[in-house]
Amino acid sequence: MIKGLHHNAYRCRDSEETRAFYEDFLGLPLAHTLEITETKSGRGTNTLHTFYELDDGSYLAFFEAPDRPFEFKDQHDFDLHIALEVSHDDLHAMFEKGKAEGRETRGISDHGFIDSIYFRDPNGYVIELTAKRDNHDAAMDPATNGARSKLDGWQARKAG
Repeated sequence: MIKGLHHNAYRCRDSEETRAFYEDFLGLPLAHTLEITETKSGRGTNTLHTFYELDDGSYLAFFEAPDRPFEFKDQHDFDLHIALEVSHDDLHAMFEKGKAEGRETRGISDHGFIDSIYFRDPNGYVIELTAKRDNHDAAMDPATNGARSKLDGWQARKAG
């Protein structure tokens, strides 16, 4: 039934500031912009909805809604992060690009089956760029990786 991810949507402080990060820095083209002046329930609003395209045809989307209060805060990696796949060459190039531009750039982190670097976007969201290792597919195969038994063990220890 579910064919894939069309888009994930997040709030943003400023659409142009967000565009500069996602399009100019990360290289994701601005694919669509939708100005919303009325919700489907008939409430007036002043909202801009932007979409940035990934190579697989999915999108990262943002809402700038100045008339709707929203608390922006720096996210901890465990609370929320957006992980985007890149090649190992691009991972290293983006690490250097982030450092050269003076951006908060963390990594390269070895997760055993992927390598990752981290940036913070202008809205406080953590953006992870990740490159698969050769063992990625085996590590992500629930038929052989024990994912369910590890979850069950976690739940039992937590309850105990």
